[in-house]
Amino acid sequence: MPHVINTLEDAKALEGQELGVSDWIVIDQERINKFADATDDHQWIHTDPERAAREFPLGTTCAHGYLTISLIPALIEGMVEFPGLERLINYGINKARFRSMVPSGSKVRMRGTLVSARKRAGALHTVLHCDIEMEGQAKPVASAEIIVMYFLKDL
Repeated sequence: MPHVINTLEDAKALEGQELGVSDWIVIDQERINKFADATDDHQWIHTDPERAAREFPLGTTCAHGYLTISLIPALIEGMVEFPGLERLINYGINKARFRSMVPSGSKVRMRGTLVSARKRAGALHTVLHCDIEMEGQAKPVASAEIIVMYFLKDL
């Protein structure tokens, strides 16, 4: 069940709490290739499965670290619900770390915690700590502290 946030007080009540864990997403070669096309980052460790099988320690390609982090907005969606949402703005990233490679074909999910919530510039200004986990691995493969501004109808 997603947390429902209608007011600043609703959000403040969740500060320091884990918001939840997302569903798994498969990071397949097609997704990696589309990201490479979108970013012009076609380094062979991401886009050449045959060469990776021969020369790369994983024996397969791996996702771009930025691809892993870029999934955060989609992964948050099932954790929180904002009935009065007019728009949101991804405002920034304070801390991002790529801790481990994500081999093509792996499943990842996100665990999110609300660090802070306050009113700023007519919006709900939130800081969220996000850990990206890979199936079968105990430690997160990536983490980021993101800033999102939620513009709510009655804020």
